[in-house]
Amino acid sequence: MDFQNDLYLKAHRGEAITRYPVWLMRQAGRILPEYRAVRAKLSGFRELVETPQFAAEVTIQPVDLLGVDAAILFSDILVVPDAMGLRYEMIEQKGPSFEKTIRGERDLAYLDDNIDVSDRLSYVFEAIKLTKQGLANRVPLIGFAGAPWTIFCYMVEGRGSKTFSESRKLLYTNPSLAHELLGRVATTTIHYMKEQINAGVDALQLFDSWAGILPKAQYEEFGVPYIKQIVDSFPGFPFTVFSKGASTSLSALSELNNSCLGLDWQMDIEEAREMVGYAKTLQGNLDPCMLYAHPNRVEAETNKLLNSFRNQRHIVNLGHGVYPDTNPENVKVLINTVKAYEIKHQ
Repeated sequence: MDFQNDLYLKAHRGEAITRYPVWLMRQAGRILPEYRAVRAKLSGFRELVETPQFAAEVTIQPVDLLGVDAAILFSDILVVPDAMGLRYEMIEQKGPSFEKTIRGERDLAYLDDNIDVSDRLSYVFEAIKLTKQGLANRVPLIGFAGAPWTIFCYMVEGRGSKTFSESRKLLYTNPSLAHELLGRVATTTIHYMKEQINAGVDALQLFDSWAGILPKAQYEEFGVPYIKQIVDSFPGFPFTVFSKGASTSLSALSELNNSCLGLDWQMDIEEAREMVGYAKTLQGNLDPCMLYAHPNRVEAETNKLLNSFRNQRHIVNLGHGVYPDTNPENVKVLINTVKAYEIKHQ
């Protein structure tokens, strides 16, 4: 497929690029008044996720209004456990709340067998198709899912948490159950991401938001192998793995067969490049709080990041999602600074 702007995909493949591509995690919504106007028409977050025409509209908004080099589908990582039979509600100001949790073998009965992902998550795939039509090949569309460990945290805890102590406890008290649940999530996620490709996404990203709450040994037992299982199901497809807070496991993550690793803002780009090598693209990793600074500081910090790159295999992004009270004008400063930067041909 020919794109008007394919810098994002070229960076994944390690091809020569005229400038670094830039997009932001959680760019679809949050900071834009136009997003809030769409959201105000609906009952809440879930209705927006589950209404394809509105999900497509807010996915495209950052391309039109901010000038990013890739769109990322507006959806939610928790559609996967929801499709598996563990229903949740999104409570305003509080986050997700599950009706039931998985804390013992008997609780596995809450999960449905033989899930038809294409049917249960049809609204996601319809949103992808509508988004592709609206983008009209201007930029690529990124599909995504939550990594098994992060999804596991919500399925066991039943809600958001600062510690996810119930989830972590299960790794010690019943590791066989933990592996069983993680395996089921991985299998469902593979089906889900394959259907996203069938619907038209051009790249994929796996978010492991709670990777950093595990010690290295546990993450490399209960996190990385299930990411590997997923990544290995998409050979050659542009695929980013973002494991927030997992700097101690960067070496293990660098051995995965995906094209790109996302870095959070606590990781040093140059140190990461030394560890990962030059055969994989790095994505990140500006501190989201930096966007609260004066525009001159935003420009300076962005140029500092760009100057730290050792080769062309980089995609500019934040080290986590953009915060909802961020000034969109500062986001535009970041994006325009990246676009104005003269790339060094290493």
